[in-house]
Amino acid sequence: MHLLSSARVKAGESVLVHGASGGVGLAACQIARAYGLKVLGTAGTEEGQKVVLQNGAHEVFSHREDNYIDKIKTYVGEKGIDVIIEMLANVNLSKDLSLLSQGGRVIVVGNRGTIEINPRDTMTKESSIIGVTLFATTKEEFQQYAAALQAGMEIGWLKPVIGSQYPLEKVAQAHENIIHGSGATGKMILLL
Repeated sequence: MHLLSSARVKAGESVLVHGASGGVGLAACQIARAYGLKVLGTAGTEEGQKVVLQNGAHEVFSHREDNYIDKIKTYVGEKGIDVIIEMLANVNLSKDLSLLSQGGRVIVVGNRGTIEINPRDTMTKESSIIGVTLFATTKEEFQQYAAALQAGMEIGWLKPVIGSQYPLEKVAQAHENIIHGSGATGKMILLL
């Protein structure tokens, strides 16, 4: 909810969820679809692509293919994408800027390093790069988002997808796998 409210989305707009097969990405797809957005996603495996389509995306692209950005551009046409939810900005941000529509927004959710971009890419389309973190959420906002998410689960438009599961004593291995793994499908769970 926080991701989409930060992006000031409107029904009918398009959203690309980069890294859509992970827990946050799948939730973003489900919520975006419930908001009436045209949902596109990327995933690195066939299994991930299937899960993304099953969880609200209208179309999915493999970010492991060299020409996937060209495929996305062909799919969306000249208008571009209104909102991009970015899980790995240090890899994708420069490419994201080339995909945006006039006034488009990139919402940075995840990042693992630095990247060089050309600010002119934001100027020509009057686009925005917006960073989000739950740590900046007020108590009131958090309560609003929690209530909306709870309602979504109760009526069925939000269905958390469970991915890999680890016993609590294997938390170090879970952390290694999420940091150095080749992608995720669903939300990682630690078991007590």
